[in-house]
Amino acid sequence: MIHGEIHQNVRQYINGRWETSATTGVSVNPSDTSEVVAEYARADRRQAEAAIRAATEAFPHWSHSTPQRRADVLDRIGAELIARKEELGLLLAREQGKTLPEAVAETARAGQVFKFFAGEALRGGAGGGGGENLASVRAGVQVDVTREPVGVAGLITPWNAPFVIPAWKIAPALAHGNSVVFKPAELVPACGWALAEIISRAGLPAGAFNLVMGSGREVGQALVDSAQVDALSFTGSAANGERVLQAAAARRAKVQLETGGKNALVVLADADLDRAVDCAVQGAYFSAGQRCTASSRLIVEAAVHDAFVAKLRQRLKTLKIGHALERGIDIGPVADEERLALDLAWVEIAREEGAEHVWGGEALERSTPGYYMSPALFLAKPSHRIAREEIFGPLACVLRADDYDQALALCNDTPFGLCAGICTNSLKHAMHFRRHAVVGMTMVNLPTAGVDFHVPFGGRKGSGYGPREQGRYAAEFYTTVKTGYMLA
Repeated sequence: MIHGEIHQNVRQYINGRWETSATTGVSVNPSDTSEVVAEYARADRRQAEAAIRAATEAFPHWSHSTPQRRADVLDRIGAELIARKEELGLLLAREQGKTLPEAVAETARAGQVFKFFAGEALRGGAGGGGGENLASVRAGVQVDVTREPVGVAGLITPWNAPFVIPAWKIAPALAHGNSVVFKPAELVPACGWALAEIISRAGLPAGAFNLVMGSGREVGQALVDSAQVDALSFTGSAANGERVLQAAAARRAKVQLETGGKNALVVLADADLDRAVDCAVQGAYFSAGQRCTASSRLIVEAAVHDAFVAKLRQRLKTLKIGHALERGIDIGPVADEERLALDLAWVEIAREEGAEHVWGGEALERSTPGYYMSPALFLAKPSHRIAREEIFGPLACVLRADDYDQALALCNDTPFGLCAGICTNSLKHAMHFRRHAVVGMTMVNLPTAGVDFHVPFGGRKGSGYGPREQGRYAAEFYTTVKTGYMLA
């Protein structure tokens, strides 16, 4: 059996102090449900409101700190994450179920995000985001356009990437001079706590960063409702994102949503089929399909449809599913019991609707009790629910297209619009696809899952709302623009 260190007494971090709560929760290892990973304090609404007050009181001081101070803080956080990537990656793999190499890579990427925004703190200037000087249309008048921090940022993050998604919200918020209240998902409290513990020692003033762990119904709702929270960034389900948007917009808070996708990978007849299969496997099934960028719709041109399906089925047979810490494993468990039940229910829905079963979709037993499932593949029609709704698990379907035009139409036939990929050797089709796929990100001969940390991330339609995350574009959400006029 594979074990790791148990973290006890994971607590809230509010106004520069670690606090317990009236109730506690437990996170378990999805690769071995007999192993407790963390016992954590569950905040109530009162503690969430205390964290918001602390962030409100800290904002004037932190927002007027020098760019160098902000850069130094973020650089220290990033450096520690990278230096401890093996240790923290082990924690991530144990708590979330991602394979150890993936978990270590995610932790390092989180560190790179903080280091990138350390640079942005300097490039953005004292106001937090840079500005410009413009000539007025009136003689003798000077115009300055500057960016200033928004205020208190409430950051609500999901369980599937418990280091890097918090990083790409917390880092730009702090870089641009905002104060933060961070609520991680309850499935991954130890990861949230580990990140907060590093941030707590980085040199921030008390209250500039706060951690509150608890339910979305209580803690998350407190952030959404509070008039003192000026900006809300939420990553999660489309249904919950819609509720956040409606409640926050009603009080005119700034809102940023990332709410998943139903992403397509198009495979044309001229594609390198081995590369296309690699793209499909990595995009659809790695991380147990639990990525908003997963390519759960594989749209294949008719001329190579059968050959592609045969190659993909053969590749799926070779994938190793098991304990996240075991060497040579391709796919770990899904995140929890509820997730496994939902994934297995989707397999039954696919069968009932008449989708043709190609491979997988069964619960698996391994040497340790866990939430294991074989990767599932179906041949589907565009009307099938597995081809329309986000599943967020190791299940993909293949849709047949007569030609490129129909493949593009099927790609865009979805209420989501996060990302889309195409496998082709045609420059003409690749360039046309990049322009005409109605998504926020496109990939050519690459998996749909896998993005850089220094460029914008986000989608269109039902996949997102508000400014993009990551890169320099993050300033659009975490700053507000001020135009100043002065008689010279």
